[in-house]
Amino acid sequence: MSFLSALSIVCGLMLHVSFSALNAHYCVPRKTVPYQNELKLFKEEGIFNYSTMLMRDDLGVLLLGAREAVYALDIDNVSVKKSAVYWRVTEEKQRECTYKGKHAEVECRNYIRTLHKVNDTTMFVCGTNAFSPSCDYMTFVNGQLRLEGKQEEGKGKCPFDPFQRYSSLMVGNDLYSATSINFLGSEPVVLRSSDLALRTEFKSSWLSGPNFVYMDFVGESFGSPDGDDDKVYMFFSENAMEYDFYSKVAVSRVARVCKGDMGGQRTLQRKWTSFLKARLDCSLPEPSLPPIVQDVFLLKDDDWRKSVFYAVFTPQSSLSQVSAVCAYSVSAIRDIFNEGKFKTPVAVETSHVKWVMYTGEVPVPRPGACINSVARQMGMNRSLDLPDKTLQFIRDRPLMDEAVRPLTEGPLLLKRGALLTRIVVDNVLALDRQRYAVMFIGTENGYVQKAVNYAGEMFIIEEIQLYENPVPISILRLSSSKGQLYAGSEFGAIQMPVSNCSRYDTCVDCILARDPYCAWDLDTQQCSSVYSLSPPSSNAIQSLKEGNVAQCPKPDPVAAVDVTLVPENNIQLPCQLHSNLAQVLWRFSDQTLHSNNKYYIYSGGLLILSASESDAGLYTCDSVELINGRAYNRTVAVYHLQLYSLAGAVDHTTPGNQVTNSTNSIHSLTTAAPGLVTPPDGVSKEPLSPESQSNTSRVTRLEVAVALLSLLCISLMGVLFWVWSQGRWGCFKFAQHPSESERKRQSAEYMHIPNRTSEIKLLGPESGRPCSANNNHSAVDFKGNGEHHFTPMANISSLDGLGYINDESEI
Repeated sequence: MSFLSALSIVCGLMLHVSFSALNAHYCVPRKTVPYQNELKLFKEEGIFNYSTMLMRDDLGVLLLGAREAVYALDIDNVSVKKSAVYWRVTEEKQRECTYKGKHAEVECRNYIRTLHKVNDTTMFVCGTNAFSPSCDYMTFVNGQLRLEGKQEEGKGKCPFDPFQRYSSLMVGNDLYSATSINFLGSEPVVLRSSDLALRTEFKSSWLSGPNFVYMDFVGESFGSPDGDDDKVYMFFSENAMEYDFYSKVAVSRVARVCKGDMGGQRTLQRKWTSFLKARLDCSLPEPSLPPIVQDVFLLKDDDWRKSVFYAVFTPQSSLSQVSAVCAYSVSAIRDIFNEGKFKTPVAVETSHVKWVMYTGEVPVPRPGACINSVARQMGMNRSLDLPDKTLQFIRDRPLMDEAVRPLTEGPLLLKRGALLTRIVVDNVLALDRQRYAVMFIGTENGYVQKAVNYAGEMFIIEEIQLYENPVPISILRLSSSKGQLYAGSEFGAIQMPVSNCSRYDTCVDCILARDPYCAWDLDTQQCSSVYSLSPPSSNAIQSLKEGNVAQCPKPDPVAAVDVTLVPENNIQLPCQLHSNLAQVLWRFSDQTLHSNNKYYIYSGGLLILSASESDAGLYTCDSVELINGRAYNRTVAVYHLQLYSLAGAVDHTTPGNQVTNSTNSIHSLTTAAPGLVTPPDGVSKEPLSPESQSNTSRVTRLEVAVALLSLLCISLMGVLFWVWSQGRWGCFKFAQHPSESERKRQSAEYMHIPNRTSEIKLLGPESGRPCSANNNHSAVDFKGNGEHHFTPMANISSLDGLGYINDESEI
C-alpha cells in the first residue's frame, strides 16, 4: 500500500496549495459551539413561523408574532410566556382564499407580519389573514395581552402573501410600508399611511418586481447646515432596467424618501416627490451576477453622518455558496442622492430602451431633494410648491447613475458554506476605550456567526448552533441593554447572551478569543464580561487587535502520557486543536513530522504505521495559530512511546500487574498486521476478535478508496490550477511556521506521568469545523503540515476495521 499512500499524500499536498489559494479570502470562525439545550427556547405545539418581533424593554416583554398568535414573553427569559392572543382566520375567509387557488392549511392562515409600538401600552399589529390583510391595535396592561377589536384594512400595510419579503416602520404616528397592494403581488408600493397618504408610481422605472427587506429612519435634519429634512431609507432587490440582458437580472437597491414630503400639486399628486434609488455595490471576488441583499441593520451614531448600514448579500445563482457582508455609510448614500448624476432612458433602434447617464441640464430646485434652505429661499416651503419641471424630471428619472460603494471598497466579510440570512450589530466599548462593531449574522442552517473587524482584519470569533436541526434563521433582534440576542425561525424563538466568557477557562483562551465583551481578570483568574468590571479593573487584560498573551500567567506544563509500543503495530496518538484556525504541528525528538508512508497526520491526531523500535521516544503535538502575522504556538499533547516490556507480565493476579490493561490498551490504540496478534513471549497467545480478523479485506478496501481518491484529485488538478492562477486576495494571510528554535522556545514544557496507557480514550468526532468545510462539495479537505483529512465517502463507509480510530470520517 506504500505506493498508493505516497500517491495520495503527494496529491493531497498539491490540493492543499490549490485550496489554500482558493479559500484564503473566505473567513473561518475560530470556534464552533455545537448545539446546547441550555439556551432559552420558546415554541408552542401547533404554532409555526415565529418571524416577527418587537422588543418592549419598558414593559419587560418581547412581543413575538407567529402564525395566528402573538405572545408576550419575558424579555429576560423568553421560555416564560406572560400572555398570548390568538388571531385566527374565519372559515369564510379561509374558504375564499382556497377558491383563489391557495393552500388552505399553509397560505390561507393569518401570519402576523407587522408589530409596531404606538404608545406606552399599545401596539399596532397586522396579519395576512388568508390573503386578505387586516390590522388591529393590541394592548399589554396588567400582564395581559389583548386585541382591541378595531380591525382595519391592511392592504398596503401588510403583504397578502405570508412568504413574501416586506418591510415597515413606524415614525411618530405614520406607518411607512413597502409591500404589494394586490392579491397577485404584481403592484408594489412604498406607502405612507397617515392623514396625508403618499405612495410610489406604478411604473417599472420606480419599482420593478421588488423584494423589500429593510427600512429605517435617519434624523438628518439634526444639525443640518442646509436645513435638510429627515429621511426614511429602504433596501430591496428588483429587476435591473439598466443592464442589457436577454433575461431578467436582479440588482440590490437603496432608496429614500423625505419625511416632510407632501406630494406634488399637479404632477405627482399624492405621490412621492422625493423617491430616489441607487444600486448597491458589493462585488464578490469570483465572477458572478450581482449578489442580492437579504437583510440590513443600521448601526446608529450620535452623529448621524457616522451611522453605518450593514447589509448581508447572497448569490443569485444556486451554484454559488458565497455570502458577503458589506457596510455603507449614511453620508456616502446621502452624497449620491444629493449630488450624483441621474440615469435617463433613451430610445435605441426600434422600441428598445437603454438607460444612460443624464448629461443635460438639471432643474432647480434639484429633483428628488427634500425641501431645504435653497428651496425656501426660492419661496418653496412645501413639496406642493415645487415646479412641474422638477417633478416631471424625477417622475421619469428616479434612478441614480452611480452605485453606492462599500466603506471598505469591497466586502467586509466573505463566507463560504451555509448562506447568511440576517444581521444585527452591537457597538461594544472595550477596555482600550475604543468601540467595536460586533456583527451577529444568522445562517440558513441555524447558526449565528459572531464577527468583528480589527483595523481591516475580519475576524469571526465563533459560530454558535442555535437550533438542534438545521433551520434558516428568519429574524434577529438585539437588546444591547440586556446583552441578549433573540432569533426566530419556523419552529421556535431562541434567546442567547451576546457573550459567554466562562466558555474560556484559561487566560490564553480568553485572550486568543479576541472577544470585545470578554477580558481576563487577573484577580479572580476568570474570563469575565467587561461590563461586570465596574469600575474598569486595572487587573483585567484584553488584546483584541494583537491577540498578545504575554501578560497571561505561564501555563502549567503539559503532562506527558506513556504509551506502549509493540513493534509492527499501528499506533494512534490523539490531539484535539483548540481552534478552527490552528494548524497542527507534530514533533518527534524535536524533529517536525510530515505525512508520509510512515506517519499519517489527520485532524484528530497522528497515526504511526508499522511502528518499530526506532519510533520509541517523545512525541509532541503543537497547535500553531496565526494572529496578525505572528504565529502563536502552544503544546496540546505530549506522548512518551516506550517499547513493550516483559516486566511484571508473568503474574496475572498481582495488583501491580499491568498485563491485562496493557493488552487492552494495545487492542484499543493499535492494530497488528492481518491475522493474529503475536504478543511477546510470556503473554498468552489469543486469537483476534472477528472484527480484527477482517482487517485484510478492510485494508484492501482502503487501498481501493485511496486509489479512487488519487484518480479523483488528479482529474481535478487542471480545474483547480486554473482557478488558483486567477489570483486571490486574503481575509487571513497565513505565514510559514516558526523556526525550530522558536518552536522550542514557545512550546510549553512537559512533565512525566507514570504509564497510563490503559486510560487513554480515543477522541470522537470533532465538534468544530472551519467554515469552508461546511461546503461539502469536495471529498477531501487538506490543511498545512502535511495533514490531510478525508470526509466520508460511500466506498469507505464500512472501514471500521482500523480499531484505533473512533471517528471513521477521519479517514
